[in-house]
Amino acid sequence: MNSSTIKNFEDLLRLKYGELGTPKRLEFENKAMAFYLGAMLKEERHKAKLSKSDLAKRADVKKEFISRVENGKADVPLSTFLKLLNSLNIGLQVVPNPGYCVSFKRSNSRSP
Repeated sequence: MNSSTIKNFEDLLRLKYGELGTPKRLEFENKAMAFYLGAMLKEERHKAKLSKSDLAKRADVKKEFISRVENGKADVPLSTFLKLLNSLNIGLQVVPNPGYCVSFKRSNSRSP
C-alpha cells in the first residue's frame, strides 16, 4: 500500500503503523488511548473546577504527575488512574469491542 491508495483513516493507520495486532500498531493504539484518557480526565477536572494542584492533593499524587497523565505522557497503573477518577467522583466504564469504547460517569455521591 502506498499513499495514493489511501481511501480512509484505517488505510492511513495500516500504512503508517501496520495491520491490527502487530507490535507497532499496538504501541500506537496504546499511546493514542493514553492521550485520549488523559484528555478526558482533564475535561472532567475542568468540569469539577479543580486545578491540577487540587486534584493532586485529593489523589495524593504530585501536580506534575497530573500534567503528565493529562497529556498522555505517563504510563499510569490502573489503580492510580482509578484513584484519580475517584478523586473527581467519577467511575470508569469500559465496553469491550474492536473500536474501543470508554466513558466516564460522574457518581451521585460526593467523596471527601
